Amino acid sequence: MKALFYHSPKKVSVDETKDPIIEKPDDIIVKVTSTAICGSDLHIYNGFIPQKEPQVMGHEFMGIVEETGREVKHLKKGDRVVVPFPIACGNCFFCNSGLAPHCEHSNPNYGPEGGMLKQKGGALFGYTDLYGGYPGGQAQYARVPYANFGPRKIEPDMKDEEVLFLTDIFPTGWSAIDWAQLKGGETVVVFGCGPVGIMAQKAAWLKGAGRVIAVDLLDYRLDMARRTANVETLNLSKCDVVQEIRDRTDGRGADVCVDAVGMEANRTMLEKISNVLHFQAGTIEVIKLCASAVRRGGVISVVGVYGSPYSNFPFGQIFDKGVTIKTGQALVQHYIDDLLKLVKEKKVVLDDIITHRLPLEQAPHAYDIFLKKQEGCVKVVLKPWD
Repeated sequence: MKALFYHSPKKVSVDETKDPIIEKPDDIIVKVTSTAICGSDLHIYNGFIPQKEPQVMGHEFMGIVEETGREVKHLKKGDRVVVPFPIACGNCFFCNSGLAPHCEHSNPNYGPEGGMLKQKGGALFGYTDLYGGYPGGQAQYARVPYANFGPRKIEPDMKDEEVLFLTDIFPTGWSAIDWAQLKGGETVVVFGCGPVGIMAQKAAWLKGAGRVIAVDLLDYRLDMARRTANVETLNLSKCDVVQEIRDRTDGRGADVCVDAVGMEANRTMLEKISNVLHFQAGTIEVIKLCASAVRRGGVISVVGVYGSPYSNFPFGQIFDKGVTIKTGQALVQHYIDDLLKLVKEKKVVLDDIITHRLPLEQAPHAYDIFLKKQEGCVKVVLKPWD
């Protein structure tokens, strides 16, 4: 089969490799019909999360069941499925607590400590050896373990692109808002108008926000947010965003701030030097913005990825303001059934953020334009069989 392999920072290629096979009795093999590039893939592509050996990339994918292990109960050959990006057993303490990304059994590097190069939580598709070393879904075929717990069957009348983002970005945006426990009428500010940021904006309206404000550096992404999520927008490079947010909230600040950017926000040269001196990956600039823009007693939800300890974390400010912070990988298995229902009932549209549809062979070009924010790129969907 053909698959997109990561080789070294900023070097990926579509190569021939062996088809996956059933390895355990609850595995399935999926013929991938649609897969997408996620902002989290860029953390590997840029070398922020280390990976020594070549690995098949991608954790947002869906397709048709080609083969099932003998213990698979609810799926059969020919079924269409979407696949949550966390790999989870469904039976351990954390899976039974609705915390599938922290599965105790899927990742050989699992442990309670956490940290950049230490023990991790549950495994993720296509996300380095630290997260289990499972080949990803930017390929013609993918092995999906624990198939009795993860994959969800999709009816024939639903198009791939209607449901593809249930694999990650919509549950991730939903997690950010659900964690904030909106009561109705709140002002929600989302930093970042990439795919996850826009999904968080859509989720904020669905969960009862009274006002949603989106922040980004790039006008084309702000245009996309206005068009697809019907939000107010602020360009970080053209105004004092924190002061503007306070001015729009009677001086208090936002009830909820969402960091949908993570460690790969724009960095100054001084920050890059500091990263080297302190063994840090990226920047916490967006968390600092959230700490200033959120009101006292408010909530900061962090769904942008961070990979290391950071100096100058604004904990004194957060403590003084009595702010609650919620963060982590999205609880996809916990939310996916309810979110699929929202899609079926036409209460939310997910595919309106797609800007590029390309064959798998063009994946290296797709990574390049997504990273460099060229060609108006917001979300790329790859078609492995085109």
